[in-house]
Amino acid sequence: MPTWDELFTQEKFRWRDAHQAIVEFVPELRAAGAQRILDLGCGTGRHAVYLAGQGFDVWACDISARGLTYARQWMATEGLTAHLQYSDMAALPYHDGAFGGLVSTFVIYHGRLSDVRRTVAEIHRVLRPGGLALLTLISTRAGSYRQGREVEPDTFIRAVGNDSGILHRYFDEDGVRRLLGDFEILALRLEESDTTDEAGSVCHHAHWCVQVCRP
Repeated sequence: MPTWDELFTQEKFRWRDAHQAIVEFVPELRAAGAQRILDLGCGTGRHAVYLAGQGFDVWACDISARGLTYARQWMATEGLTAHLQYSDMAALPYHDGAFGGLVSTFVIYHGRLSDVRRTVAEIHRVLRPGGLALLTLISTRAGSYRQGREVEPDTFIRAVGNDSGILHRYFDEDGVRRLLGDFEILALRLEESDTTDEAGSVCHHAHWCVQVCRP
């Protein structure tokens, strides 16, 4: 199974542009009075850099030391600052209610259901009451669903593709709502698109984009 340190050596995993949902989330964060924001699973820093550039007090964590190195270098190049820390997403090193906002895209579904639940519990813990979070979860409508080795229901290790060897836990809408039952769900939408891989095969992508509030 590849590590994220290994994957981040590849340019295709070092995304540069902020996800459009994060761009659209910024006014919501400002309206809620959120200033300290956590980028959970920041990777090489695309959202940490974007949010710092928008004037937020950005904290970011990842399990990849190499990803954090790239993020620090990028921050320095842009003349920005953020608090970057090595951390497991299911055991965050922050005190209760530390953040007014949190973002995590294409991250928290990489694990078994028990792992995802622990991560969601940590998100709930580190958000202040009234704090907002934007999360993405991979949908059972994705073309990769049921591909690879099934390790438990709706959880697969892909045998092919860019992130082969990585655990993916898939969710239908009811599963998303159950997972996030301790939050108020403010918005839930399914984002779908098709791309063509290096072999010319069409890949169907489907992710849930969820905006939640800690009551």
